[in-house]
Amino acid sequence: MIELNNVQKSYDGGTTLAVANTSFVVERGEFLGLIGASGCGKTTTLKMINRLEEPSGGEIRVNGRNVLDQDPEQLRRNIGYVFQGIGLFPHRSVAENVVAVPRLLQWEPDKIRARCEECMDMVGLAFDEYGDRSPSQLSGGQQQRIGVARALAAKPEVVLMDEPFGALDPITRSELQEEFKSIQRSMELTVVMVTHDMTEALLLADRIAVMREGVVLQIGTPRELLNKPAHDYVRDIVAMPRKRAQRLEELMHDE
Repeated sequence: MIELNNVQKSYDGGTTLAVANTSFVVERGEFLGLIGASGCGKTTTLKMINRLEEPSGGEIRVNGRNVLDQDPEQLRRNIGYVFQGIGLFPHRSVAENVVAVPRLLQWEPDKIRARCEECMDMVGLAFDEYGDRSPSQLSGGQQQRIGVARALAAKPEVVLMDEPFGALDPITRSELQEEFKSIQRSMELTVVMVTHDMTEALLLADRIAVMREGVVLQIGTPRELLNKPAHDYVRDIVAMPRKRAQRLEELMHDE
């Protein structure tokens, strides 16, 4: 569904590579997590898939088509995107935010309304109650739900997510993670999600690509990364959730 072949990204003409010779395939219906420290190239890699960033080299294909052969705006309208920090239009109602892409695609009004109601119901916010509100009248968790609904409104097969739950409190974050995973499975969405949280990646992703300094060090299932880390950095990053859990146990024991 998504193929990257020797993809590179440089901002200085090639002297330094933000993303270096990156290759992987995301199968249809698969959930891939991209994880690594800030500046490792994970968000740049994500943005190259829908041409928010242009690759400096290599090839990216979505559903068999080279992204560089497609109009960028049309490409993006067919790929759902959940922004870091939500990114709702503050001057538009909740419903208008949800249906932004179907309107650009010139869907029929009845179809737009029906899809809006369906997507809002999918994320647990009733259209009749929330549709006419402004984003500022919603909690952070509700705004993030609307961000997810907007990404799904045009019925994309591919959804890209950039730290989608990072700004939420732990309880709301956990709820939304479970809700989105259920939606992803039921709709058979192909998802690539950037995160810096290994616990989140282990819980949500079918496979995880660990990046460092623009390079994918290892890509595999959570079990493969936990049991057979191919690099010391991979071993350290997958061990973080376990170390946190052990520290919590120690604190509880000390009390």
